[in-house]
Amino acid sequence: MTPLERANRYQDDHRIGKEEKPVFHVTPPVGWMNDPNGFSIYQGTIHLFYQYHPYSDVWGPMHWGHCISDDFIDWKELPVVLAPDQEYDAAGCFSGSAVETADGHALVYTGVKETEREDGTKEVIQQQCLATGDGFCYKKAKENPVISCGQLPDGFSREDFRDPKIWKEGERYYLVAGSRNEQGNGQVVLFASEDLKEWRYVSVLADNQGRYGTMWECPDFFQLGDKDVLLVSPMNMRADGKEFHNGNQSIAMIGAYDRKKFRLAEEQVVMLDHGTDFYAAQTLRTKEGRRIMIAWMQSWDMIIKPAGQKWNGMMTVPRELELRDGVLYQNPVRELEKYRTAPMFCSNREISGTCAIPGVKGRVLDLTLEILGGDFERFSIQFAKDETHFIRFCYQRASREIEYDRTYSGITRDVVCRRSMVIKKPKKTLKLRLILDVFSAELFINDGAQAFSSTYFTPPSARDIVFTCDGTAIVNIEKYGIALD
Repeated sequence: MTPLERANRYQDDHRIGKEEKPVFHVTPPVGWMNDPNGFSIYQGTIHLFYQYHPYSDVWGPMHWGHCISDDFIDWKELPVVLAPDQEYDAAGCFSGSAVETADGHALVYTGVKETEREDGTKEVIQQQCLATGDGFCYKKAKENPVISCGQLPDGFSREDFRDPKIWKEGERYYLVAGSRNEQGNGQVVLFASEDLKEWRYVSVLADNQGRYGTMWECPDFFQLGDKDVLLVSPMNMRADGKEFHNGNQSIAMIGAYDRKKFRLAEEQVVMLDHGTDFYAAQTLRTKEGRRIMIAWMQSWDMIIKPAGQKWNGMMTVPRELELRDGVLYQNPVRELEKYRTAPMFCSNREISGTCAIPGVKGRVLDLTLEILGGDFERFSIQFAKDETHFIRFCYQRASREIEYDRTYSGITRDVVCRRSMVIKKPKKTLKLRLILDVFSAELFINDGAQAFSSTYFTPPSARDIVFTCDGTAIVNIEKYGIALD
């Protein structure tokens, strides 16, 4: 039995029932999931691959899991497509991307191999590899690796060279990958090819210059409106006020791409998500021109889940990106709306003290709250709540801050439970759209001008939602359930 056959046999034999998982967020059939990979459209079907270790609920030798959808919301699990089974990827099939070609669906991924030096230390080598298939089965190229680490300029890391993102311009393919220079700073390198098999080094598209962490993982590069956008997920970031927090996160570098120098001139750098759990974002472009983004809803330093849960990791809800007036907006894909159920509307409701609102309850919701005005300083919403557990978002009016608190979610480990963000584009009213799906919350502020994502694991039976105000707030409420069946 090959490693790929073994992985699929294990997945089939140990698949976890849907009743134990979120309703509409992608989770692994069993075991561990991290970065989204190969997020693409092939022959009209949406494909999402992901970093996958089926054999345990912790990170292990990386495979590529696979699922498909017609609408970004209702996903079907498919067999594993890549397993570490060659000399060049024996230590793992790391992250990558996909593109539709005349020869089939092409996956480009990082093959990792490990060797032992004469002194007994381990050498890790990361190189870029190709596999092509029909949307279900994929075959690794005999030319692999198609980009060797020896093609990098002198001084660039051979160990940190990964996560290729591929696209086509005219008759030529381009690929960006995460890298580190000889000073140990993060950068994104650019390669070009006419046939996907022979690649040439072009340039450093963008670099760290000592800012924004160290190694840049999971780059993605695309046009949005009249600007060019580079997404990267830096490691070892240092906090900068409330815009960047410590640790791993995802950022967007927005600017202008010089196609003669093959260099991005950045104009602004912003966080993609202010939450505790968001990393390795990847995008695709739909036929009608929408740019859709999905990310791993987790953070490397805060892996939390209940004891006994046999799966670990989930994706965010796919989000539409727009760039308007210099602001990067993101909102849940519009396809989510067709799964709405049980609508409830409430206009000009006064909220004071602590109260529940009839019809506003549950773990799987699309809830929009617009604070129109009132006389108050603090307004909060508690959800996934019972007598001893709750999650909370609290709005501090004077400082224009929103604080998240999952202290009472049942966590018994020393992980970040509180994080706050400043509202960048305040308006006369404050609009909060909260997407809940059993174990996760995604908050979209002022029509998507900012986002905040987090996981939590209060008991699924904790379904209450409570509002608290230290004065009186006037609010509009729009609530829907979400169901796929």
